[in-house]
Amino acid sequence: MSATSARSIKDGFFPPKNVEKIKRVCPKDEKDSIFGRIMLSDVVAKKKRNVFWGRKWSSLDIGNASVLLALHLLCVLAPSTFNWAAFGVAVALCLITGLLGINLSFHRNLSHRSFKLPKWLEYLFAYCGSLALQGHPINWVSIHRYHHQFVDSEKDPHSPIWGFWFSHITWIFYTGNVGERSCKERSNVRDLEKQPFYKFLEKTYIIHHVAFGALLFAMGGFSYIVWGIGVRIVWLSHVTWLVNSACHIWGKQAWNTGDLSRNNWWVAVLAFGEGWHNNHHAFEYSARHGLEWWQIDATWYAIRVLEAIGLATYIKLCTPAQQQKMAFDK
Repeated sequence: MSATSARSIKDGFFPPKNVEKIKRVCPKDEKDSIFGRIMLSDVVAKKKRNVFWGRKWSSLDIGNASVLLALHLLCVLAPSTFNWAAFGVAVALCLITGLLGINLSFHRNLSHRSFKLPKWLEYLFAYCGSLALQGHPINWVSIHRYHHQFVDSEKDPHSPIWGFWFSHITWIFYTGNVGERSCKERSNVRDLEKQPFYKFLEKTYIIHHVAFGALLFAMGGFSYIVWGIGVRIVWLSHVTWLVNSACHIWGKQAWNTGDLSRNNWWVAVLAFGEGWHNNHHAFEYSARHGLEWWQIDATWYAIRVLEAIGLATYIKLCTPAQQQKMAFDK
């Protein structure tokens, strides 16, 4: 995995590491610590987080939970406000803020530096990702890099070792959990923090969403709010969260990554290729997640288009030698 070694921890990128194989079934002497086996999988949640009761809620916890609740309630109005124009806006924004914003920009470009883009295009795609309401780039990238550094350990911000729902959604409004797992200082995103554009997005994050909501309302009224914000954000969020949860619980492991990551075809379809998660954990730096011809990876196809027109350069891919190194012993 020498392709990532060029980026140091000081620069905010953690190179791959050797980790011990995680046991999916706890030995008999650990039964007392088992919270429960997750349905239809061999993954055991060893501990339970008291997310709702018996803890102090911070203002950020309350804010995050309130926003998520409001967005889900907004979706209840989707049938009564449906029209094809609003639906089209939601689909278009899913592609712009999801595929280009979260997947291509936040994940493969900013988190893993799998390829380079001209700065104007890097910033444009990052702005699109900010409109997905999954956090500004500095926060999103920091949490994701910590996920890879501490994958499926107690320092992982969203591992199913705390249960399915914690890895899927409740970690978002249990921000003390992130602090406990060394993510609060964000020392792993110095490469982004030294760029004024990303600091600007951090400071003005909420303003952009308010302005974008006003723009949608001016364009198409309340139906555009319901579909362009509510339905679109809820859909994209749950699809992204499925990569954190389902892809560490259900699916197949093609590579000996030493963690719980799985390749999950149906998540890959929903998440524009992000569901080939075991491939990704094996070769974090690779711009391509669907390594086989039949593994659909829409985000990779977008990168190839950008490469063809000369906008994506220095694209990193895994080599046969690197694949052999990560293969299970025959």
